[in-house]
Amino acid sequence: MKFRRYCGVDDFKTDVLDILLKEEDINNLPISILLDSKMEKADDWLLVTITDEHEEIVLVAVCVKPFNILLYEPFGKQNEASVGFLSSELKRIGFVPPGVLAVTELSRRFADVYCESTGFYTHMTMVLMRLDELSDYKKAPGFCRFLIEDDLDYTPSWDYEFCIDCGFQAYTLAENEERIKTRLGKDTHFIWIDDQPVSQAVFGRNTPNGAVINWVYTPPEFRGRGYAKSIVAEVSRTLLDRGKDFCCLFADVNNPISCGVYHKLGYYDVKEFEEIKFDIKRGQA
Repeated sequence: MKFRRYCGVDDFKTDVLDILLKEEDINNLPISILLDSKMEKADDWLLVTITDEHEEIVLVAVCVKPFNILLYEPFGKQNEASVGFLSSELKRIGFVPPGVLAVTELSRRFADVYCESTGFYTHMTMVLMRLDELSDYKKAPGFCRFLIEDDLDYTPSWDYEFCIDCGFQAYTLAENEERIKTRLGKDTHFIWIDDQPVSQAVFGRNTPNGAVINWVYTPPEFRGRGYAKSIVAEVSRTLLDRGKDFCCLFADVNNPISCGVYHKLGYYDVKEFEEIKFDIKRGQA
């Protein structure tokens, strides 16, 4: 087997993009990283392919710290040796990812071999859902509009609470404000209004034929009224009208309410993903 670490995004993209696009929905994260990158070099990134004895790519790995390493086995073909080989090579070069995110079976296989006898834990299990055609639904009271500057009074708190609810590392309110400011005028951040702002959703990532929705959040006092369903429907409709073939999103498998909402809109389950965090104490191993 051969381990190849790329210094340039363009070379990596040339070798792996067509492979990733064969399962465009599943690979929305690494695809969007590669397509949105403005970097000519990626010295502090991990961009890796593992090839077998036939020089075919059997494993793709992408890691942009402080985020997890993303793994993909082309066409779901398992190669047990490739996971172990990647693990040993990461240790050899001293690259320590904080965790792994991949389809559940692959994520667990990598964690088992990479962590050996040290600790790791499942941080979240998610299901990737896809929508090709929006179903009929009952619209909540109110209407949807794009983000405006006045929304900066409360959206940084919403993003913060979203991260807390999901168990993600939360940005500070000041950091959230700066991030959200970059969405102004881009028609990617949607707000549902029912006399006042009650829910939000964001068009977060692009792939050539698809779009990813994230940052779906409704404050607790406004939940149970159909706002989240309506805003996700409106964002989905907008993205399909803009020419996308599909929309997708990640949902917590342990939250049957939100999963049920998305199913009613026409979203269907594609794959289960598992985010596994590694014991940070093993970092210098």
